[in-house]
Amino acid sequence: MTDKTIDNAIVNPKTYAHVDEFHRLFTQLRKEEPVRWTEPDGFRPFWTVSKHADIMEVERQNDKFLNDPRLTLQTIEVEEEVKKFTGGNSKLIRSLVDMDNPDHRNYRGLTQAWFMPPNLKAISARVEALAEKYIDRLEAKGGECDFVSDVAVWYPLRVIMTVLGVPAEDEPIMLKLTQELFGSTDPDMKRPDATETVNTVTEFFNYFTAMTEDRRKNPKDDVASVIANATIDGEPIGHLEAISYYIIVATAGHDTTSSTAAGGLLALMQNPEEFAKLKANPEGLLGGAIDEMIRWTTPVKHFFRTAAVDYELRGQKIKAGDNLLMCYWSANRDEEAFDDPFSFKIERSPNKHLAFGYGAHLCLGQHLAKMEIRALYKELLARLDHIELAGDPAWVEASFVSGLKRLPIRYSMKRKAA
Repeated sequence: MTDKTIDNAIVNPKTYAHVDEFHRLFTQLRKEEPVRWTEPDGFRPFWTVSKHADIMEVERQNDKFLNDPRLTLQTIEVEEEVKKFTGGNSKLIRSLVDMDNPDHRNYRGLTQAWFMPPNLKAISARVEALAEKYIDRLEAKGGECDFVSDVAVWYPLRVIMTVLGVPAEDEPIMLKLTQELFGSTDPDMKRPDATETVNTVTEFFNYFTAMTEDRRKNPKDDVASVIANATIDGEPIGHLEAISYYIIVATAGHDTTSSTAAGGLLALMQNPEEFAKLKANPEGLLGGAIDEMIRWTTPVKHFFRTAAVDYELRGQKIKAGDNLLMCYWSANRDEEAFDDPFSFKIERSPNKHLAFGYGAHLCLGQHLAKMEIRALYKELLARLDHIELAGDPAWVEASFVSGLKRLPIRYSMKRKAA
């Protein structure tokens, strides 16, 4: 591959939908150019950071490497569209992941307690009941279905909408908008309009503006009410920040969990010895299996950081103002960080994956995500008799947040205990 071919492959959404191709490329980069200056066609240049240790080094120094102003891979054309729409701002939303301290600390503090284990205990029975409901749905499909579109996308969506306070009848809207937002480069998911992302975010804004007004008049025991009535430094939360908060909870709060649930099932089917071990001892092995599913799928493929100071990283001189692409999926296959990284091992220990990020921006919803996957798999493993692929799986063509978009399966279930 020529230099330009490599640079263009790093940003090409299709690379992320062809798993073997992605891993061949990034295995080469980790070995030959772990911190690579990258100048792809149609994008502003950046450093590609592909190794586990280097990403941790950058992430732990959130005073030297900032989340603002560049957060995700976007073409120059899309960036210009966004600036035109916002009147000069480079981003459509301003959520936790876009913020640096002190804002990040203050805004994260608004909902942090909701996503910590003590509060999650209070909703665990509800989550388990939902897991049972969706495995009932799997059984009702009669032995063949698409695990992604029939089960994996709906179950975490219902959980996070329950926490947020979105009514069940609005879930199809939330799912459609999330898939358009994260799948804006995928021909099966993108909107037909020319400015897909702008229009998707506009729909989100309209929906959550109405919800904010409602929760200010009629607060409830949900995260939407916490956000709508929040104050920062004694002032009511800004409209942009409130809406952005809803969007990040409503989208990242389920899409990544769906990807792990589906990608984990595919990995188990492709590794029948590991599947047999897990079915024989779910109580003892499920916790480790979930971490391995998360490492394996790594639903959030990248985030950017911007250097606030000159810095040397693995011998490369990063200048203040340079952007760095943190490639988490690559880091989670790093041969120096994991023993036999291309093997799916449910008993992998230690498993210091970076799928939830690292440092100050460690994923707020990680405990909820693990709880959901545990509840789903506990129910699935107890009732599944046999499972196999019923066609070819397919991945979303997206470089930011992605996972399976199709997982056709054939299966048989045991009779449900009365």
